[in-house]
Amino acid sequence: MIDARAVISPQAEIAASVEVGPFSIIGPNVSIGAGTWIGPHVVINGPTRIGADNKIFQFASLGDAPQDKKYKGEPTRLEIGDRNVIRECVTVNRGTVHGDGVTRIGDDNLLMAYSHVAHDCRIGNQIVLSNVATLGGHVEIGDFAIMGGLSAVHQFTKVGAYCFIANNAAVTRDVPPYVMAVGQPAEPHSVNAVGLKRRGFTDDQIRNVRRAYRVLYRSGLKLKAALEELDRAAVTQEEIRPFVDFIRRSSRSIVR
Repeated sequence: MIDARAVISPQAEIAASVEVGPFSIIGPNVSIGAGTWIGPHVVINGPTRIGADNKIFQFASLGDAPQDKKYKGEPTRLEIGDRNVIRECVTVNRGTVHGDGVTRIGDDNLLMAYSHVAHDCRIGNQIVLSNVATLGGHVEIGDFAIMGGLSAVHQFTKVGAYCFIANNAAVTRDVPPYVMAVGQPAEPHSVNAVGLKRRGFTDDQIRNVRRAYRVLYRSGLKLKAALEELDRAAVTQEEIRPFVDFIRRSSRSIVR
């Protein structure tokens, strides 16, 4: 299952069912779970842990040192979950000691060609990074979010669950869950209603989310007053609670 032309460190731990293509290089302190397929010309450096049933295509670079001038060779790591598809020329860096020392990617994500995940990012589950999407350091992406082609997220910025970030968007402030953001810098455009419907939200739930969006962005209320109104709605509309909680923990302010 391992091509004779691959270079595998004796200090790597690779499950018996892992496939490794020709000319790939797997360094020490790398752990790769069962059923993972690694194509040709892939480079994986450690410390890195990769789960089961992932597909990693040619020329991907995973687990190399963070692109951070403050990094001085400290032991940091990369953790990748299960069933991710990592396409051609994707780059994912390890963490830094300024961000708990770890970059994390969850399960069932699609990282399209040339996308980049910088040091200390936290990537949830079932996310799509379209071609050349770029995440700065310490970025958080919530479950089911979609990053359009050539979009970018500024360091220390959060993108909430079920968001849709349009192609070429430049995200410089936090984007609350459910929001579609467009532009440079990115601004709120609407609710990602199509994405919510695809993910099983009912018509009533989508209407509630739309109403919450209007309260935040169209009512003219100041943020404190809007959050108070949304807090009351969240008592009976559970889908609003993540929206409110995200806004309250925003550290860079939200797109407005």
